[in-house]
Amino acid sequence: MTLGPVENSWAQESSKVMSLKDCMEYAISNSTKTRIQQAASGDARIARRDAILQAFTPNLSGSTYAYYNFGRSIDPQTNTYFTQTSFHNSYSVSAGFDLFNGFQAVNNLKISKTGLAISESQEKQVEADICLAVMEAYYNVVYYKRLADIYEEQVGAAELALKKAMRQEELGQKGHADVVQMEADLADRKYDLTNVRNSYKDQLMTLGDLMFWPPEEELVVDTEMPGQAGHDRGVGRALNENVIPGLTGDPSVTDIIAFALENNPQIKIAEGTMLNAKRELSTTKGQLLPTLGLYAGWSTTYYTYQGAQTNPFRDQFKNNGGEYVEVSMSIPIWGKMQKRSRIAKQRNALTKATAEYDQKRRDVESEVRRAIQDRDGSEAAYDQARYKSEVQEEAYNLNLKKMEQGLISPLELQTATNNYLKSKADEMNSLYKYLIKDAVVKYFGGVEYINQE
Repeated sequence: MTLGPVENSWAQESSKVMSLKDCMEYAISNSTKTRIQQAASGDARIARRDAILQAFTPNLSGSTYAYYNFGRSIDPQTNTYFTQTSFHNSYSVSAGFDLFNGFQAVNNLKISKTGLAISESQEKQVEADICLAVMEAYYNVVYYKRLADIYEEQVGAAELALKKAMRQEELGQKGHADVVQMEADLADRKYDLTNVRNSYKDQLMTLGDLMFWPPEEELVVDTEMPGQAGHDRGVGRALNENVIPGLTGDPSVTDIIAFALENNPQIKIAEGTMLNAKRELSTTKGQLLPTLGLYAGWSTTYYTYQGAQTNPFRDQFKNNGGEYVEVSMSIPIWGKMQKRSRIAKQRNALTKATAEYDQKRRDVESEVRRAIQDRDGSEAAYDQARYKSEVQEEAYNLNLKKMEQGLISPLELQTATNNYLKSKADEMNSLYKYLIKDAVVKYFGGVEYINQE
């Protein structure tokens, strides 16, 4: 995907609710990292064009000069000296073509082609990094927004319970200590709600910074994600069908690793760098070979001086013209070891690039294995967190009824409420962790973040 910086209409529609894909697209369109890499890709395309022109087109040049001579000079017609002021004018056109230059042109073609592929892979890598960062920030926003909704419900429930308790105190059905405890519980709920709201605003600002969202515009994020209780069809599909569209069937760890080692941008960049290091070494070695070139040209002159009867410009331009064809060979004999030093440096560069390529393959393989392990682990953690949330919710509802009947103290209800809130937070946190880990695995399997559902 190649997007340039735009005045996005989303920024003008502050009421537009931004989905995860919308946020990714906006971030890619406006990120300075994307613009920098697009400029680098433009340089790679220019280098590719220059290599083609160098390999298949001759060098053409034309020149002219004119000057007055006020001292002693030679008459071109009589070949005798004279001292009169003279005017000289010359025109020339020349062309040259390298027949053999140590395979430099061929290697440059290959290097430029690989360089363009590297630049395109780097652009994909930049986009992937942006999308993953946006995804993590987006889920943090959704997490704190949903957590704030839950805390708001608890604050509302605590306020109703306090009003009821105060009324019961007036009727002599509850003691003052119970009312004070419920007031303290309400204060705790409001304090927690304030902190969660602050965290939500902070994460929303982080997301906006990653997207390069205009600070003066309101960023509205779609929080209708699958997952409060984990029973939505979208969540069930995500958890039960680990299918990667980039691969056929239900891919194994080996299948995903093999695909990543063949297609991942990090591997492509390292492989291209290694191939270009080999070609640079070949080009440097070629500088020890003779070079052969073919050149041709045409030139003419015009002159005149005071007191002489010279031919007019038209006649001299025609009669003084001359052509030449030249074949030249250059044989390097001694260059103060500079070329051999360059060969040694290029050989070291190849060794370094090869080692980096091997290391990158190992790193990507480890990343894939860890991503799959993290995905499976987070899936199991989400299942447990969902079950715990269901149990804690049921326990909270039972304790709430007991509290209304006066069977438990406000402190016991507060403990049940805290357990319930923590279980809901753990459930949402484990869900969003799973969604991120699953997205990483799909990315390694060939599905770009922005194209994942």
